[in-house]
Amino acid sequence: MTYNDRFIRASRREQVDRVPVWYMRQAGRYDPDYRKIKEKYSLLEICKQPELAAEITMMPVKKLGVDAAILYSDIMNPVASLGIDFDIVANIGPVIHNPIRSSGDVARLKPIDVEGDLGHVLETIKILNRELQVPLITFAGAPFTIASYLIEGRPSKNYLKTKALMYGEPEVWFQLMDKLGDMAIAYLRAHMAAGGKAFQLFDSWVGALTPGDFRRFVLPTIERIFAELWDLPQPKIYFPGVSSGELLPELGEVKADMIGLDWRVSIAEGRRRLNHRTAVQGNLDPTVLTAPMPVIEQYAADIIDQGLTENGFVFNLGHGLFPEASLEKLAELTAFVHAYSEKKIASQSKEEAGYV
Repeated sequence: MTYNDRFIRASRREQVDRVPVWYMRQAGRYDPDYRKIKEKYSLLEICKQPELAAEITMMPVKKLGVDAAILYSDIMNPVASLGIDFDIVANIGPVIHNPIRSSGDVARLKPIDVEGDLGHVLETIKILNRELQVPLITFAGAPFTIASYLIEGRPSKNYLKTKALMYGEPEVWFQLMDKLGDMAIAYLRAHMAAGGKAFQLFDSWVGALTPGDFRRFVLPTIERIFAELWDLPQPKIYFPGVSSGELLPELGEVKADMIGLDWRVSIAEGRRRLNHRTAVQGNLDPTVLTAPMPVIEQYAADIIDQGLTENGFVFNLGHGLFPEASLEKLAELTAFVHAYSEKKIASQSKEEAGYV
């Protein structure tokens, strides 16, 4: 089988013959086979079994025909190496048993030991590097998003404790940002050395901040992470999460190859706010997947039409898949994106060549 590098080429804003597709949370809860595995093992137990984690990572590549795999893992995995005690609780998410509330709590965080504490993650990446015929995307949680869990103690809707620390004790906040930035840098560098072909920094909840607060309290660390990893040849993606459209103009100095967009801003407007500086990824509202296929295809076609006005577009969702999503519809959607975009690109090429 020929290696499929369309995702890599699109992320570098190179010409492709059809739009590449992958879906955030594509290895997970919508798949009945995955749900059977979860009856036996927790997420963290699966992550510690490299063969099983690799198998789950490959499931959507085989079943959906996507153009990239996303490592089966969790953004919280590396924080255990810092000395954080947590569980992933069903229907809640990460629950922290020793939350960060003071400068002393931050000072007690250890430097990450990727090889010593997270060797199972690196082994999973090595297996996938041997087995996959599409690029493997690995990932880390961005400092604000990780900090929101560590400070709140669990997922939050209003981030009261997080923002109270940020506003009230900025010195402690920046100490925490520095440590979480160091963690992301070391973790992602180890991923790429193990065989990762691209990485995404997930900042799922940073859209809770105003542009001014993002610029002051978060952006310097994001810029540092990408600057310190810029020597790596693999494509680098920043996903600023949901409700992040107002933050896009702030990303002018972030050395990312691609920015993920949520569904609240169009591809065209997202590119404008990014000053057409990077490739873009997105941005179907995941809930559209509840609609009949003709409706899903109509939404997808509009996104593809906007995406193909420039090189550098990857079709994705504006956030992760939800458990009720249909595997069959996802496979149909993937095939539609490939077929529709291939026909459109071929037509554009003929027009540019003067054949039409």
